[in-house]
Amino acid sequence: MDAPAVDLSTILCGVRLPNPTVLASGVLGLSHQVMARVARAGAGGITSKSCSLKPRAGYHNPTILDWGMGLINAVGLSNPGVEVMVEELQAARELLAPQGIPLIASIFAETIYDFGTVARFISPARPDLIEVNVSCPNIDDRYRLMFAADPYVASQVTRRVKLNTDIPVLVKLSPNVTDLSRIAEAVVEAGADGITAINSLGPGIILDVKTLRPLLAHVTGGLSGSAIRPIAVRCVRDIRRAVGEEVPIVATGGVTTGRDVVEMLLVGAAAVGIGSAVAQRGMDVFRQVNEELRAYMVEHGYGRLSDLRGKALPFV
Repeated sequence: MDAPAVDLSTILCGVRLPNPTVLASGVLGLSHQVMARVARAGAGGITSKSCSLKPRAGYHNPTILDWGMGLINAVGLSNPGVEVMVEELQAARELLAPQGIPLIASIFAETIYDFGTVARFISPARPDLIEVNVSCPNIDDRYRLMFAADPYVASQVTRRVKLNTDIPVLVKLSPNVTDLSRIAEAVVEAGADGITAINSLGPGIILDVKTLRPLLAHVTGGLSGSAIRPIAVRCVRDIRRAVGEEVPIVATGGVTTGRDVVEMLLVGAAAVGIGSAVAQRGMDVFRQVNEELRAYMVEHGYGRLSDLRGKALPFV
């Protein structure tokens, strides 16, 4: 007897994904060849590595450590700059479009004004969506804080980006704030089409207890991976309650299995980003996660993702 039909597709800001798994920014998203390989491995969407106006070297090695429950990293947002990334994104589009896999271009900047400039320069590559990384540790000289830490600053970045592109915009938020719900409301009021949550948690420190030295060259780093998933689930719940059902959320943070995807969907996610699990388990994680998700839906009688999206919200 054939298994019941299950539709894993989802809609994100008007863009169709064949399944809800998205390669998170910062992992394997620098070259068009690798982005195409990730798509062939089963990802439903691809997010490029965050790019800035000018090339950025990042921090010295070691920059990433697997500490068992996830990763700690201080890469420093290294990237070749927007001019090079435009070429990579254009090449990636040619490879991904025939597969029906959307491309999300991640951007960041050091000032509010430059966010708009990067958005304008990246738009001719015609990614399906732009993800605006306001949760990186770069400092705006005027405000002296992380862009995602203040509702007004985050909204100003969002407005600047929206003025410079006609491509749907996701704003990537941080868990390292006092009122995530208010910040989510502010970026949506400023025009954000959707939200990605969360970025890494921290910063944290891991020491070599023999040498008494930090294991990362930068000393501190952001935590990601399975250890932070419960925090990510709570953040997605809070954002969904704040902005309502119409604003899609890409839930990112510690997703490793199909069960984790289900959990994110149950608190209202439209799609789910996978990052650290790719670094720890390889590209095949996308196929495995989707198989586990499909098996769960068959077992529990769900035919579409919309059948379980948000179903846990009355209880949490």
